[in-house]
Amino acid sequence: MALRTRFTELVGIEHPIVQGGMMWVGRAELAAAVSNAGGLGILTALTQPTPDDLRREIDRCRAMTDKPFGVNLTILPSVAPPPYAEYRRAIIESGVKIVETAGHKPQEHVEHFKAHGITVIHKCTAVRHALSAERMGVDAISIDGFECAGHPGEDDIPGLILIPAAADKVKVPMIASGGFGDGRGLAAALALGAEGINMGTRFCATVEAPIHDRVKQFIVDNDERSTNLIFRKFHNTGRVARNSVSDQVVEISARDGALFEDIRPLVSGAKGRVALETGDIDAGLVWAGQVQGLIRDIPTCEVLLQRIMREAESIIASRLAGMIAGEASLATA
Repeated sequence: MALRTRFTELVGIEHPIVQGGMMWVGRAELAAAVSNAGGLGILTALTQPTPDDLRREIDRCRAMTDKPFGVNLTILPSVAPPPYAEYRRAIIESGVKIVETAGHKPQEHVEHFKAHGITVIHKCTAVRHALSAERMGVDAISIDGFECAGHPGEDDIPGLILIPAAADKVKVPMIASGGFGDGRGLAAALALGAEGINMGTRFCATVEAPIHDRVKQFIVDNDERSTNLIFRKFHNTGRVARNSVSDQVVEISARDGALFEDIRPLVSGAKGRVALETGDIDAGLVWAGQVQGLIRDIPTCEVLLQRIMREAESIIASRLAGMIAGEASLATA
């Protein structure tokens, strides 16, 4: 049994599973492996130091897979923002057909991508933001629940509520993000009204993820309680794995009169990159979600996707169908 949804038809993939864009992790090795396994791999544009480096990374990914893959462009407010328009131009000129946008005021980027025939998936954390993106003309929504790694927004709405709330109002295909790591999650997301799932942390713990093995094992060893919420005081909440650095950030932020400058030295992206690449877990922030509690091994992307699909199909076709048959038998007894 194959799970065909409006989303798989939209982007031309076999399985309704997307590897979300992740800073320092969304490189060609991982994106190509996910796409080759039947999902949708995503390169992270800003992982590459320049737009020309992104062009080269897109070429490298294209050499590793002939299946659809996309590029993530996350727009964040900054005193010295990266040259978003130049990254956008690199994506368009490289012939990329699918883009995942996220972050602050994406309209300019959405309009430019759409003008070049690119399929745009916008990732957001609230129904109102999803509807705004839909009005902008995006082709699909990735709705991100409070369980997620990264930035879950300020509303604290978990997926069990957020996904059906969005499904009630969003008309374009929608995938669910935050807390997904196995076939049970996929079956649940479909039942709640989504047309697929987006996974980040789960793909970090795969053979092809371009991060240190100690980080992968750290994720496996963690449980669902092993995260910290940071930046709450500064209205830019982030969920990260619990380590000595994020514990410090929480402790300092809780002090009366604490300013972002007090934690800035601890939270730099450069330090997080060191942690991922060297395996020194306490070198910086490690972004990971509550789904760590469901991650128990480090498979290849192909093995992971096959397992998720088998489990989801079994739940839908056998376990749930059997419950309906059981009710019918009881009713006639």
